[in-house]
Amino acid sequence: MPAPRLRTTPLPGIGVQYELTTRRHDTLSVIAHRDGSRTLNVHHDDDPDSCGLSMKLTGAEALSLTDALLPHHNSPNLLHTSDFGLLAERVTITGTSHWNGRTLGETHMRTRTGASIVAVMRRSHAIPSPGPEFRLRGGDTVIVIGTREGVDGAHEILERT
Repeated sequence: MPAPRLRTTPLPGIGVQYELTTRRHDTLSVIAHRDGSRTLNVHHDDDPDSCGLSMKLTGAEALSLTDALLPHHNSPNLLHTSDFGLLAERVTITGTSHWNGRTLGETHMRTRTGASIVAVMRRSHAIPSPGPEFRLRGGDTVIVIGTREGVDGAHEILERT
């Protein structure tokens, strides 16, 4: 039996949707909202419009469920939170992004949001601490750290088309 495949779909302005199709052709969909909440949906693959279950979870509830499914596992979108109110999230640069081919410095990210870009994932490797001269490309995954407001602002900037 082939390994299960998790399909990821960016939802601009909302977050990221993750879909897993089971061996019985049921689809489990998780929408990771930018505010930290999650929406779980289950439907049969034959009819994606017929949702058998839909449940909205708070960020804390989603983390508790994650711990129950796989202890000490980090959520795919929300990388880390702390008592200091900081979090890190991934933002994907699309091929049609305004920033495709432009430098990080042109985003004025830290000045505009207070959030920092701490790494860029490009293909199969990470580029830690990219400088302002670093040129973004479609397909890059940018790791942003900051407050909730700063990270939301970073999403708004980086998701510009």
